[in-house]
Amino acid sequence: MAESGFLVCSPVMGETVEQMLTQMQLAKDNGADCVELRLDCLNSCNPPDLEKLLKDKVLPSIVTYRTKSEGGNYEGVEQKRLNTLSLASDLGADFIDVELQVVFHCIQAVSHFVRRRSETNSHNCKIIVSSYVNGRTPSPEDLSYLVTKMQSTGADILKIVTTATNITDVSHVFRLIPHCQVPIIACVMGDRGLISQLLGPKFGVYLIYGSIGSGKDLTLGQPKLVDLTNIYKIGRLSRDTKVFGVIANPVGHSKGPILHNQAFRETGFNGVYVPLLVDDLADFLKVYSAPDFAGFSVGIPHKEAAVKCCDEVQPLAKSIGAVNTIIRRKSDGKLIGYNTDCEGAISAIEDGLKGETGYKSSGSSSPLAEKLFVLVGAGGAGRALAFGAKQRGARVVITNRNYERAKALASVVGGEAIHMEDLESFWPETGMVLANTSAVGMQPNVNATPLSKYLLRLHCIKFSDMMLLLLGSFVQKALEPYSLVFDAVYTPRETRLLREAKEAGKIVVSGLEMFIRQAIGQYELFTGILGKEENRTAFCTCPSKNYWCEV
Repeated sequence: MAESGFLVCSPVMGETVEQMLTQMQLAKDNGADCVELRLDCLNSCNPPDLEKLLKDKVLPSIVTYRTKSEGGNYEGVEQKRLNTLSLASDLGADFIDVELQVVFHCIQAVSHFVRRRSETNSHNCKIIVSSYVNGRTPSPEDLSYLVTKMQSTGADILKIVTTATNITDVSHVFRLIPHCQVPIIACVMGDRGLISQLLGPKFGVYLIYGSIGSGKDLTLGQPKLVDLTNIYKIGRLSRDTKVFGVIANPVGHSKGPILHNQAFRETGFNGVYVPLLVDDLADFLKVYSAPDFAGFSVGIPHKEAAVKCCDEVQPLAKSIGAVNTIIRRKSDGKLIGYNTDCEGAISAIEDGLKGETGYKSSGSSSPLAEKLFVLVGAGGAGRALAFGAKQRGARVVITNRNYERAKALASVVGGEAIHMEDLESFWPETGMVLANTSAVGMQPNVNATPLSKYLLRLHCIKFSDMMLLLLGSFVQKALEPYSLVFDAVYTPRETRLLREAKEAGKIVVSGLEMFIRQAIGQYELFTGILGKEENRTAFCTCPSKNYWCEV
């Protein structure tokens, strides 16, 4: 059991007793406190099978035998199902899960288990009464009524499972938990309901679920057990834990939780950082307005909308027209917008150029000064790079799938806009910098690239092999359009664009460099610990961890 009192449970859904026992051991090895034995997944569930399963269990067990109507597989005789649950109680199950629907159609169900528990003093099996609301999450009023009805059954523990159509649905459940008179398990399924498990312990749930990744147990909205234990260190959560997260759509690719949660632990800060799949930013910020929701990273496609959602915006972020960090000010609860993308990306590109052969520092000038900076993408990250490059003295050229957006941004920064289809033939000079801030090449579309390798390898278009041989490598390099290629995409860590640029001999700068640098700035804003060297140390060691995703 975690320090704050809640349990971490893994569903066990093997088709045989042997598979279930193997999965149970795996759950134990990965930090689960208990398992949920889904008897409806077994090919056969006879008394000898059940006896062996409960006799050889290595963790406390919740026994459930779920019907089709409740999201399970059982379609047999109802009395046989209830008899099996009763037998499980006698054989040493720690919890029995009985559906509310069954209780109200057969009130003897719970009373029978209560009676059997009092008759068999040798074992204290707790009764969970559960309710599954498919496809939606009821209103707070309806949830309150449902809990009152469930409490009237005399259950030891309540379990409510709903589905989120919007991340704001989860707030209904969070508000409900503290007012429940008996321990409660609350799960909001769907990819927008993930925080019901990640933040459940903060709000006082009795138990959360984590998948062991066996296949059948991979459910939208249910985190992996290994992530709960390795990334989130879920046992550290308490009512005082501050909540931070990355607001984006999609959000599953983000490595922010790996980086920030590790940094929180390294510096002893009581915070948790979670993925937030948000459709409507203004709606989200209005609903999750409590002081404990203390700050957010803002990703695609919300960076520009975030400017209008903040009460105050830092001058740089206002100039850029994009916010990638929101802080809730402690003194008055107002939302303050910042942009750490700009410095994170530009400093990474500058450091790449400083390693270029022949670069000579000229006082305080940037290696970007007078460079032609070709930018792909005019969204939030693109705006940050456009302003940053211009500030460093670069000449900025912008292309975007929507040409009007590129043209508008070019007008603001005093640059030039070109059509996306003209990028392949754009070659006014050599030694240019190419920066991709679009989502092209992002997982799962890892084979996409904003620029063909033929332009990266100039000789494939302009020169024959014999001519190249005569020119020599030094002259070849002097004639190539791009000297450095940057890609803001960091999942995968090496995109096709970067891979092909590296093969062509270019300087490459990964989006991971930008990501880490901008995240350090965010962390300092989140925690108020400014300019501390240990912040940088905590972040720079994170990518070496075994659970950093290498794609």
